[in-house]
Amino acid sequence: MKWGKRHKDELAFTSSARRDVRAWGMFVVGAVFVFAAYSADPRNCNSDGECAPWLLPIAFVMGALIGLAGLGMLMANPNRGSHIDPDTGDLIWWQNRYAPSGGDEGRIAPEEISLIRVDRRDEGSDAVHLYNRAGERLFYFDEEVIGWDPERWANAMRARWPHIIVKLLD
Repeated sequence: MKWGKRHKDELAFTSSARRDVRAWGMFVVGAVFVFAAYSADPRNCNSDGECAPWLLPIAFVMGALIGLAGLGMLMANPNRGSHIDPDTGDLIWWQNRYAPSGGDEGRIAPEEISLIRVDRRDEGSDAVHLYNRAGERLFYFDEEVIGWDPERWANAMRARWPHIIVKLLD
């Protein structure tokens, strides 16, 4: 697989901040807070006569920080993903980079993988860990680099390389 080409393999995944709802969500929520703080009249009070004009600068600052963080991710557009290298057969994964250089990355021959652990105890997402034959956890490999269904990905790895043990923790 050449960089930049789409691949239909279920073991191949690539994503970026511009395709991630979290970065867009941070930007939009921050913009809403900034707009609300800027457009609200600090003299508005409720029916009991209680006012809290000191909340507006706090909302503005919080919105600006969250919105700028989201905008920064969208502008930097870090890339993450994984695939099987067709030339060497290695599993390659990367985070926080644009192309095949820089950032956090790893590579391992599937024959050297002994265990894939999927921890489904976390609320909202699964934690995924990859271990080599020496029992060492491989750095920079987690659910961010394999897509939305870690259990399916782990089972696809086991289907191709039957020696790999998949441990599902509930």
